[in-house]
Amino acid sequence: MRAICKKFHEVVALRHVDLLVRRNEIHAVVGENGAGKSTLMKVLSGVYPHPEYTGDIWFDGEVRRFEGIRQSEQLGIVIIHQELALIPQLSIAENLFLGHEQAKRGVIDWRRTHERAVELLRQVGLDESPSTLIDDIGVGKQQLVEIAKALAKDVKLLILDEPTASLNEDDSKALLELLKRLRASGVACVLISHKLNEIAEVADAVTVLRDGSSIETMDCRDAPPSEAAIVRAMVGREMKDRYPPRSSKPGEVLFELKDWWVEHPLHVGREAVKGVNLNVRRGEIVGIAGLMGAGRTELAMSVFGRSWGRRIRGSAWMAGREVDVSTVRRAVKAGLAYVTEDRKALGLVLHDSIARNTSLCRLDGISSRGVIDDVRESEVANDFRQRLGTRCASVEQKVGELSGGNQQKVVLSKWLFTEPDLLILDEPTRGIDVGAKFEIYSLIANLAAEGRAILMISSELPELLGMCDRLYLMNEGAFVGEMPAAGATQETVMHALLGTH
Repeated sequence: MRAICKKFHEVVALRHVDLLVRRNEIHAVVGENGAGKSTLMKVLSGVYPHPEYTGDIWFDGEVRRFEGIRQSEQLGIVIIHQELALIPQLSIAENLFLGHEQAKRGVIDWRRTHERAVELLRQVGLDESPSTLIDDIGVGKQQLVEIAKALAKDVKLLILDEPTASLNEDDSKALLELLKRLRASGVACVLISHKLNEIAEVADAVTVLRDGSSIETMDCRDAPPSEAAIVRAMVGREMKDRYPPRSSKPGEVLFELKDWWVEHPLHVGREAVKGVNLNVRRGEIVGIAGLMGAGRTELAMSVFGRSWGRRIRGSAWMAGREVDVSTVRRAVKAGLAYVTEDRKALGLVLHDSIARNTSLCRLDGISSRGVIDDVRESEVANDFRQRLGTRCASVEQKVGELSGGNQQKVVLSKWLFTEPDLLILDEPTRGIDVGAKFEIYSLIANLAAEGRAILMISSELPELLGMCDRLYLMNEGAFVGEMPAAGATQETVMHALLGTH
């Protein structure tokens, strides 16, 4: 790709970006949120067709100008987006060949479909039946199905946008091993990721984007560049500390859960949360650590308006008084706010503006006698835009056009506008670059300093250890331990979680 430029109205997303990817190479593209990584890949794959951009794409020695994604796929360029493009109610086999069905004279050959699907699944290390519904397999396996789908299109250049953002450690390792096998078989890969340790493990080269421009390309064949060198190139400055300094001075107990039980909504009699007791003090950041499937999100959602689960038992207390959290409206009224781990599906209305998303949970704060005051709504949104440093053209811009880090700031703005006493943060920095993470961490630290109570769920143990005052350890729906974060290590937390020594 040579001198690629792309604008969205008056906003310049890409400025003369260059990218060179060789055969049999895993090439990482890194940068802060909003640097232009995903936009560049959408240009390459034909999502943004020519002439919506300027510059040249060379592939197999020729200049290519794609009018759509089908043309790029015919040449073997396949993109896997961060939001997987699978249909949950269809089988694996049906998803693999959707749009290029195994057919004769317009009639699908199901035998051929099944046989070919088995071959492709074997290539990516999946032993699921091709007739299994996508709904019935986990996110890690769905990611592998997406790669099998790409192999079905005779892929030469595979583009992966944050492929491990939603995966646990084991699934992430399996995916990275698959990328190495694909490289050995002749497939070139472009990998967008914020996880610098993964890039160091698999990348042959790293291209850094900053503010829509390509800054430098680092060769990793002899020795991978240090994380510090990559971060410095990404943000244009040294980042000595990953977490903001804070002096914690917790006050009195603000929020308590007592003997909290939650039954699984689909499996009658199966307890997903088992007799949990917890408390959070004013000005305190309390973390919940646990492996995938431990029940952390289920606990948070059940507390916040019974958004998950059935036959919920136990009591919630705020400032020494029992409160009703049986609906979302009542939970918000009681002083709770919940920032979901899935901001795109559950946290935002992507096709609506920043202003509307910001005011969504507290319409009475921007209305008079049931009529919304548009001027007041814009003032509130602009206030939060400045406080949180949200990068956007204006508060009338659609949220779906923002980068992941800026979308997360809009979710936080929405809930901060409700003026909560307890803020529940579920994976607050998922899919966010290291620079934007620091901004989110600083915001969390400031909220705690103001006297708010923070309950934080994260799959990244360094994040919990770097931000929290105290940790609850959760395994199979129950709390199995509690410890101060100061002095704790990843090893001591994992041993306590698994009951090993």
